[in-house]
Amino acid sequence: MQILRWVLMLLLIISIFGQLSKSERTEATDSGCNAADRAALLSFKAKIMRDTTGILESWVGADCCGGSWEGVGCNPATGRVTSLVLQKPSGGGAADDIYMEGTLSPALGNLQFLEVLVISGMNRIRGNIPNTLSSLRHLTQLVLEGNSLVGPIPSAISRLPTLKTLLLDGNRLRGQIPPSLGNLKGLLQLNLAKNYLAGPIPPTFKNFQSLQFLDFSHNLLSGVIPGFLGQFHNLTFVDLSNNQLSGPIPISLCSLTALSDVSLSNNQLTGRIPEQISGLKSLTSLSLSNNHLTGQIPASLAKLENLWNLNLSRNALSNPLPSTLAKGLPSLLSIDLSYNHFSLGTVPNWIRSRELTAVHLAGCGLRGTLPTFTTPTSLTSVDFSNNHFVYGISTFLTKMSSLQFLKLSNNQLKLDVSHIVLPKGISSIDLSSNQLFGPLSAILNEHTTSFLEVIDVSRNRISGTIPEFRKGLALKVLNIWSNKITGHIPSSISNLIELQRFDIGRNQISGIIPSSLGLLVKLQWLDLSVNSLTGKIPNSLLGIKNLRHASFRANRLCGEIPQGRPFNIFPAAAYAHNQCLCGKPLLPCKGKKPPQIGQ
Repeated sequence: MQILRWVLMLLLIISIFGQLSKSERTEATDSGCNAADRAALLSFKAKIMRDTTGILESWVGADCCGGSWEGVGCNPATGRVTSLVLQKPSGGGAADDIYMEGTLSPALGNLQFLEVLVISGMNRIRGNIPNTLSSLRHLTQLVLEGNSLVGPIPSAISRLPTLKTLLLDGNRLRGQIPPSLGNLKGLLQLNLAKNYLAGPIPPTFKNFQSLQFLDFSHNLLSGVIPGFLGQFHNLTFVDLSNNQLSGPIPISLCSLTALSDVSLSNNQLTGRIPEQISGLKSLTSLSLSNNHLTGQIPASLAKLENLWNLNLSRNALSNPLPSTLAKGLPSLLSIDLSYNHFSLGTVPNWIRSRELTAVHLAGCGLRGTLPTFTTPTSLTSVDFSNNHFVYGISTFLTKMSSLQFLKLSNNQLKLDVSHIVLPKGISSIDLSSNQLFGPLSAILNEHTTSFLEVIDVSRNRISGTIPEFRKGLALKVLNIWSNKITGHIPSSISNLIELQRFDIGRNQISGIIPSSLGLLVKLQWLDLSVNSLTGKIPNSLLGIKNLRHASFRANRLCGEIPQGRPFNIFPAAAYAHNQCLCGKPLLPCKGKKPPQIGQ
């Protein structure tokens, strides 16, 4: 009898659960998705005050799982939301474009069956990361990068047992990295870059034995690089650059045979580059720039057969370069040894004879004539600035048909610029602080290509006038400061719609400031100082809202300074030594009453 009662009770329980299951299936079928999930999604939508992507406009009707709700993915068998993927439109726009503006609703934690949560690149999603996300027990991917989230990283995230990917980069998160994140033992990708995180890398992170990708760059992290990183044998990518990390490079790091990309640049690392670095058999890119590393480059570095990018610039490394480099590094394409304690004299033959794309040897004690390369057509970037080159610039550029970036500033090059033929595809050229002469029109003329974005020939002896500018030029920087330029500023300057820096100070330029200059709305730096300009500062310049620096000093300008930001809040020194400029920040103009307090 007892057994019969148990059997009847069991059948009753099965029947009840069957009815509940049937009810849930009916609800999912009738509405298109679970009601609680739909409510959570609509709560998220309600917290977004602005959406220029148009994604959330599709979130209408009851059927959130029918495919019409953009970014929402469901399990068709259960009608439960399993993924929410909201990303900025492909191709993107300007860095400050607004895609979504608002906050993250805590109701996201009610999506109980969510496996993937991606809300990235929306720029203006603010506020804290909700603690309620810790309820998403099935979550494998949490991606909230490229927003404006603030506050600390919630330690509650550590309660997500199935999490494989955690990407919180590109926000405004502060505080220390929670040690509790070390509980995420199955993590494969961890990216906390581009925030304001401080303190050490938690020792609990030694639990990440399966980690493949680690990026903590562009934060305020301090302390040493932990030796336990050498235990992550699946690690392929490490970026700890742009922090305040100190101490030596851990030797244990050199045992990671799968590691392909390492960047420890812009820290405060000391000591030598470990001789054991040859153990990084898969390494393709090594960047240790801007630290305090000393000693010589280890000879074992030459054994890195897959290395194509080597950047050891801005350290205290010393002579001599190891002879092993002449026959090693067979995959090398880009090398930067700038600003160490090298006195090379000449560019080593093993560099000149290779088919490289980038050679940066700034401040390496190079002298005499600029070198010739065996395969100049492969070069896209060359930096030989801050050396002692005197000759060879006219032949140096011969056959460099692929060159895009050229920096030869701070040498003793002496040549008529009319003899320089620039490669057609070049985008940036810096010949400042040399002894170049000849007309400006030899470099800047009607044949200037639309690829050219930066021209810096400041601190030379270049003469002539500023030419007219045609439409379609992409110039962002035009710096001809401290030369012998005469003539006037052409009104066609307004055709340089991309211009961000215009520096013509310390020349012999006369005439008026054209009102068309005010059409350069992207201008951030304007220096017209120490010339012979006359007339007024045109009020049209008030249209340049992004201007951060301006100087009209030491001209023959007269009249009222444009009364609006930023011109009336620049320091008085920006307007000093003119004929009769007046108005804030200088003395009031004659016959004009000073503004009353509160006006």
